[in-house]
Amino acid sequence: MEFDRVADHEALAVDDEPREAAVVVPAIERPDGYYVLFTERADHLPNHAGQMSFPGGGREPEDDGLVDTALREANEEVGLEPPEVDVVGRLDDIRTISRYSVRPFVARVPDREYLPNDGEVAEVVPLSVAGLVDLDNYESERRDHPHYGEIRLHFFHVDGVTVWGATARMLAQFLELATDWEIPPEPDRVTGPDDDLPESVRDQV
Repeated sequence: MEFDRVADHEALAVDDEPREAAVVVPAIERPDGYYVLFTERADHLPNHAGQMSFPGGGREPEDDGLVDTALREANEEVGLEPPEVDVVGRLDDIRTISRYSVRPFVARVPDREYLPNDGEVAEVVPLSVAGLVDLDNYESERRDHPHYGEIRLHFFHVDGVTVWGATARMLAQFLELATDWEIPPEPDRVTGPDDDLPESVRDQV
């Protein structure tokens, strides 16, 4: 993993959304390679139920900054203790349709068991970087979005789960910085705003 490239990345900021959030992109080193830790959103949530996400959430008034937001939320959701987290850099901020700007912090975290600590998290899911960068597990589409115009959607299919949406946008940039993986120059398909999403994610909107 090229963490130096992550550390050297001059991340773009988004400062024109009404709400701020932050997430941790947790990288775990194991004997067989690196893994990225995801959370699966609980089925009872009104938005994005069942989607794979990074640990994190909205900024609270008591947070000193967005790093504190990411660490506090990761602690609440999966029991990741702030002293365990080695933040190595950050990715570009992204906008979400819920009017958040989200700041992703890349961090090395210990290889240990992490359990859901929060009613919003159904499961903690580590996925191998080797699986994520395998182009046989990846597809993308170009789609007209009602808010953002033409966008590129990424779908990573590994171990029976699919990472897509805002999390996949962050993941794609992380993989381009930290590995030799590159986003293919052309999407697999071009779709309209009313076309169906891939079957693996149709119930996660």
